[in-house]
Amino acid sequence: MGYLDSLNITGSALTAERFRTDIIMQNLANQNTTRTADGGPYRRKQVVFRENSLNFKSELGKAMTKAENGGVYVEEVVESQNPLVPVYDPDHPDADEDGYVMMPNVNSAEEMVDLMAASRAYEANVTALNIAKSMALKALEIGK
Repeated sequence: MGYLDSLNITGSALTAERFRTDIIMQNLANQNTTRTADGGPYRRKQVVFRENSLNFKSELGKAMTKAENGGVYVEEVVESQNPLVPVYDPDHPDADEDGYVMMPNVNSAEEMVDLMAASRAYEANVTALNIAKSMALKALEIGK
């Protein structure tokens, strides 16, 4: 693995964690949305990461695969299939005949824990990037 490969791996992780943070923020922003463009309440979204692994197939035909230099990428964003939360509010415009409104399955405490984990992973990757940069600068000083 070359020096630039380590930067590409760290960069891919930074990009993936930033996207994960955006999805978490979207979940928090829509935790009270009872009607979306699809007609139903908002459903929690989660990010699925996939490893960019170096294997025989990728070495044989890099143009045919997503794997280039290792790292991670966002494979997909999936909607949580956890049940929606019924809340009794007969005055709400989206209430059913019994007076219940189906609220999104977003738990703000769970989202905050996920946000802290994404933030820590992002910080760890920034640290790894800074260490790689520091090593490159030290290597350049050797030649002086």
